[in-house]
Amino acid sequence: MRRVAGSPIGLHRVVDPAGSLPQAAWRLDPSPELWPDEVRIRVERLNLDAASFRQLSDKHGGDPAAARAEVLEIVRTRGKMHNPVTGSGGMLVGVVDEVGPESPLGLAVGQRVATLVSLTLTPLAITDGLGSWDGAGEQVPAAGHAILFGRSIAAPIPADLPMPLALAVLDVCGAPALTARVVSRYPSPRVLVIGAGGKSGSLAMAAARRAGASAVVGAVPTQEEAAAVYASGLADEVVVADARDAVAIAAAVGRPADVSVVCVDVAGAEGGAILSTAPSGTVVFFSMATSFSAAALGAEGLAADLTMVIGNGFVPGHAAQALDLLRTEPGVQALFSRRLQDLDLDSRVSS
Repeated sequence: MRRVAGSPIGLHRVVDPAGSLPQAAWRLDPSPELWPDEVRIRVERLNLDAASFRQLSDKHGGDPAAARAEVLEIVRTRGKMHNPVTGSGGMLVGVVDEVGPESPLGLAVGQRVATLVSLTLTPLAITDGLGSWDGAGEQVPAAGHAILFGRSIAAPIPADLPMPLALAVLDVCGAPALTARVVSRYPSPRVLVIGAGGKSGSLAMAAARRAGASAVVGAVPTQEEAAAVYASGLADEVVVADARDAVAIAAAVGRPADVSVVCVDVAGAEGGAILSTAPSGTVVFFSMATSFSAAALGAEGLAADLTMVIGNGFVPGHAAQALDLLRTEPGVQALFSRRLQDLDLDSRVSS
């Protein structure tokens, strides 16, 4: 029996609780049969978001078998990869397996794509037990299927980039686009990027410079990362401080920034970002480890006249912008290569 049209935002896939949006739901229906406007993806690789991967790794002391077991249990019980501790998930790469006759996404069977929507709202089933994942990194080789709704977003994997590298960039492509949008609203602003050595941090620094920043300050937790960020040429200044120590990071930054972008994968960076941002400035929280109540109440308690922005991961044109930064900025290429060195990939980028 042919299914009638479902909800373009996936309400028909919500199992529990009824009436929830897919992201807020506890459980989704990941069955492979399509509704008319859906697309089924044959999964090749998951990319766990940094906060979720860190939480799982810390919890299990780096034990890959335990991490695999927990990820599999989350997906089995929830019908999606939605870490109940961090509230985050990640995204995936796969091949389009079937396209519903009413899908508006413009995808074709056989295309390799990256989903640009969170795994926390993507129906997902895993069939290989994640046996090829060593548990050492956030990219997870996997077999199974995922479902995209009529209002989902996906981007074809560029032919000129290794798949793991493209996945890493597209995982955080909202960060540079949102950073550029915010920075462009200020005349020659001073921009602070907390977590500058990571994927989203490196792209945010490059985007800030292109959007008109007069100075880019990168904040990192170790001297080793500081050396890498300094060598990349993406930052005018590099400071070393623990993002969770509000007083220490504000002291290290010195003159407050007009725009601060938080890209760390640990909780507790809210206070430092607030203290390091000038009055009438903006803090962009592009981190799933952020406590938004801590940010709001912390700013209130410090009488900080700031605009605080949640990085929701979607800005029109974000994928193309992030890929362009990777292709054209040697400093971004260097920091991504450093980040992905354990994947043993050839991260040379075609011009």
